[in-house]
Amino acid sequence: MRNRLAAALTVLALAACTPAPETAVEDPHAGSRPIAWNALLERPRESADARIFYGSGELEFGELWLPEGPGPHPVVAMIHGGCWLAAIPGTILQDYLAADLRRRGIAVWNLEYARIGHAEGAYPGTFEDIAAGIDHLRVLSPEHGLDLDRLVFTGHSAGGHLALWAAARGVLAEDSPLHRENPLLPDAVVTLAGINDLADYRAHGPGRCGEPETVDNLLAGAGYDDTSPAAMLPVGVPQTVISGELDPIVPPVLGERYVLLAQAAGDEAVSITLPDAGHFELIDPAAPAWAAILAEYERALAPGTPD
Repeated sequence: MRNRLAAALTVLALAACTPAPETAVEDPHAGSRPIAWNALLERPRESADARIFYGSGELEFGELWLPEGPGPHPVVAMIHGGCWLAAIPGTILQDYLAADLRRRGIAVWNLEYARIGHAEGAYPGTFEDIAAGIDHLRVLSPEHGLDLDRLVFTGHSAGGHLALWAAARGVLAEDSPLHRENPLLPDAVVTLAGINDLADYRAHGPGRCGEPETVDNLLAGAGYDDTSPAAMLPVGVPQTVISGELDPIVPPVLGERYVLLAQAAGDEAVSITLPDAGHFELIDPAAPAWAAILAEYERALAPGTPD
């Protein structure tokens, strides 16, 4: 526990040491320095339409953001990051994106889940929560007018890892503890500064998430075969891996290397590196990067987009 806390405090200290400029509220991207998550969360946030539990645990819930009208609405299932650590804020990190997508007619299912430091966090609990939360969309769909034939999974940082893992569940072996019958799979996955290859991040990450220790704590003795998308290839779902050119937490080269692996395995995968963007610009709809990210969501959710 001491090591886990140390890793969490390292992340918090490093994130906080990049202060927002004094004009952050009026012009959040004034200046050239990438923003930190604490600067993002200083801004007002809109609220979801409902908080709905997908399990019995206190962290087994999602927040549903519903556009006006009866639907059926295309859906983005969204998973927040935070280095898989309980010490980092949760779903609120994604509220800005969720609100923007809701205004554009896209429903958002923003998942909370147990993380390292929570009683049920790390392997297998973190993965089980994500699986249960994603599959709960089938329960929500009839009542809330959700179009699960237009479904994208997305996540930021550690949440990008979990979103891509959720899309890869169709290849899990039946003897895996994480195997579930008939998992709900998306039309596409968009990862935002996603940690898509756990082994690569453990070995070559810059240490901003407390790696390699944080990856070891997440796995809790398990291997990569049913936890790391890079070890589960081919995923069989189109993938867009988006990185920020200035990201000090998940550098773009990590996303680029994952995409080469995915392409070699036969997956449809592309890497996009956005100039002048850091880590948290990718979850900030006020940032210039948002236009390119939004275009990827809209392309994947367009009617008639092939699986």
